[in-house]
Amino acid sequence: MNKNDPLQSKQFGYVDLGQHIERLDQAGLLCRIDEPVNKDTELHPLVRWQFRGGIAEEKRKAFLFTNVVDSKGKRYDIDVVVGALAANPEIYRIGMNVANFEDIGPAWENAIANPIPPMIVNTKDAPCHEIIIQGHDLEGSGNGLESIPFPISTPGFDAAPYITAACVTTRDPDTGVQNMGTYRGQIKSPTRLGMMMLANLRAGGLEHWKKYKARGEKMPVAIVIGCPPFVNFQGPQKLPIGLDELAVAGGLAGEPIRAVKGHTVDILVPAESEVVIEGFVDTDFLEPEGPFGESHGYVALEDYNTAVTVTAITRRKKATIMSIISQVTPSESSVIKKLAYEPLYLSHLKNRLSIKGIKKVTLHEALTNLRKVVFLQFARGTSKTEIWRGLNGTMTLQAAIGKFVIAIDEDIDPNNIDAVLWAMSYRCDPGQDIQIVRYREMGHGPRSEYTPEIDSAMLIDATMKYPMPPLALPKKEYMENAKKLWEKLGLPELRPESPWYGYDLGDWSEQWDKNALDATKGLWMERDQDYIDRRSYDAIPNMPVKKN
Repeated sequence: MNKNDPLQSKQFGYVDLGQHIERLDQAGLLCRIDEPVNKDTELHPLVRWQFRGGIAEEKRKAFLFTNVVDSKGKRYDIDVVVGALAANPEIYRIGMNVANFEDIGPAWENAIANPIPPMIVNTKDAPCHEIIIQGHDLEGSGNGLESIPFPISTPGFDAAPYITAACVTTRDPDTGVQNMGTYRGQIKSPTRLGMMMLANLRAGGLEHWKKYKARGEKMPVAIVIGCPPFVNFQGPQKLPIGLDELAVAGGLAGEPIRAVKGHTVDILVPAESEVVIEGFVDTDFLEPEGPFGESHGYVALEDYNTAVTVTAITRRKKATIMSIISQVTPSESSVIKKLAYEPLYLSHLKNRLSIKGIKKVTLHEALTNLRKVVFLQFARGTSKTEIWRGLNGTMTLQAAIGKFVIAIDEDIDPNNIDAVLWAMSYRCDPGQDIQIVRYREMGHGPRSEYTPEIDSAMLIDATMKYPMPPLALPKKEYMENAKKLWEKLGLPELRPESPWYGYDLGDWSEQWDKNALDATKGLWMERDQDYIDRRSYDAIPNMPVKKN
């Protein structure tokens, strides 16, 4: 935990975005940029460097831009913050208001099981209604959507500035239950934007859209940009359809989220929101949207998607909008998903499916974007049946996660691909330990006219099937002593990579251990007579050695 952890000094039910930014600043996790920065060409590339420039994960920060301009020289009265949700895990932990990373999974489980409905407040008590823009005030160059400094996320490829960190809120016309999702929004004019909703499989917003289309009605929508972190974390989280995310946010906070009805749409939004875009999604037609650099790491090409007509923009007088670093992973969006998904997957396997021996679930992040490669760590000696129940069970929580699911022993570091390949090389028989599962969804990935409709998955058991000789590195105590000597000599800083010491893997005897200890004491020559006494004159080449 950070020694400047703002949670140690005071406990809150929940905070708004501005207070969250103050917390990050207090913890030394905020980089404030007051000089002019071009949102169309410089802003996202600048923040991107901390993900692609070899900077350690714990060194990444949130960036607050207070002097935003565009390529035409326009200056904006709204700040932009990037990385404030999860530029690194510590930022996410602070936003979740938990003391330790181990508390994140249980917090989500408790909130999902015990949602707290929002508390409706009056417009006059809602900071997000300090300024209301509607009617003709939305129209004309520089007004409406053009008055908000949405950055270009992938300059050189994106077709326009995009809304990226929004909580897009819709309401089921049959049940009245709201849904909140994170969908990208292409700015097209002061009063129109494109909304990427159709490619989100099993998305609540898409299900609502289908119902409104069947009714022959336009779908009301409220796009929340910048709100309490508890609410903003709901968008990337994949919750069951029909579960109100505002209530789950209340469950995380331990108290109701203050909410206000929209000015022109009957949808509840967080009262402490920075900016809310209200409007209606047309259900009569689709129109071209994109290209845009997507979170799977490829550019999503132009395709037909939904369109939104803006009816009002409400905001704080002094507002800050949030933009998110996505695209190629690792990214801010992948950190958000990783920290929430991994404990939920472990709980799914361990508690719901009762898989024995499962120790940890890791979703591979760099470049693969979490969904494709999943590692399951098992305790040594876990039965083959439990390992295979775990491999198959991994694909039952979310339809699009788990293209390569790999079971490994707990001595293998899933964040070290070299270690994983080592396990696959010496602990896996492809003919016996690999299964192919057909007819899986393609999931979130690059799409074009050549993209197939279905995919498959590979399940790999790379755990030890029998005792093996020790790993051929010095034992831990010798490596630790050598590290002290290294540091005493003033040699370059060490960053130990697992494995960095040798350990017993089952095929080892007490006598061999004693012999090795004697060798370190300079007593190795005393065993010569033992070797002579144990000579074999009819030894068969390559015959396994018997233990003493």
